[in-house]
Amino acid sequence: MQTQRQRQRQRQRAVRARARAQRTWTWTRTRARTRRWQGERRRERLSAKRVLDLTLGSALLALAAPLLAAGTLALAARRPPGGVLTRSPRVGLDGRVFVLRSLRTRRLRLDLLSRLPHVVRGDLSLVGPAPLAPDEEDGPRVQGETRTPGSGTSPAARHWRHELKPGLTGLAQVHSRSGMPWDEPALLDQHYAEHQWVGLDLAILVRAAHAPLRRAARALARPGKGHLSDTDHRLSGYSTAEEVGSVSTD
Repeated sequence: MQTQRQRQRQRQRAVRARARAQRTWTWTRTRARTRRWQGERRRERLSAKRVLDLTLGSALLALAAPLLAAGTLALAARRPPGGVLTRSPRVGLDGRVFVLRSLRTRRLRLDLLSRLPHVVRGDLSLVGPAPLAPDEEDGPRVQGETRTPGSGTSPAARHWRHELKPGLTGLAQVHSRSGMPWDEPALLDQHYAEHQWVGLDLAILVRAAHAPLRRAARALARPGKGHLSDTDHRLSGYSTAEEVGSVSTD
């Protein structure tokens, strides 16, 4: 027959087992709720981001269409080797590979504007990490004995990159470089992925448009003055050697 002490030990073991089962059930339920909440928040962010991409991307594409058409015709007249478009594979949302098409010119940023159809179609977002090629995701490239920093991504970085669409522009593209470690493009892209929301997207878009608009405004305000030198005001026939001789005789 079991003694009273043995029965007490059995009851204690049963209580501990029930407590462990209760903790496990609570932890599993809490984790499931957290994942469901995170999934809902992610879907909300993606849906709001998609609305911004569709509305603003379509408007920008309509405004840029005449300029893109003129650039395409100008390139077609020159008959560049390989055609007017560059085609390169890029890794998008959920690791899906798509072909990125761009005009073969950087004049007036037509190469970026020509990617707006990808934004409307859903391959790209207006704002996001830089689109990487598949070999850039597999790991760092090796050139001789030197590894190129930043050309590859770690498994953790690859995970968050697959949760976001690559962008037409992004935090890494618009951030001024100061040479500090935290200004590395990979760190800026990761910071964006962790803090992404529509307000941040709008701030990045404003900053991306500010620099070219400021340059255009300066060019319009001071036409032709950017190429003046310190001798442009002198009379024709003026010789620098004469100036040196006159100074030496004094």
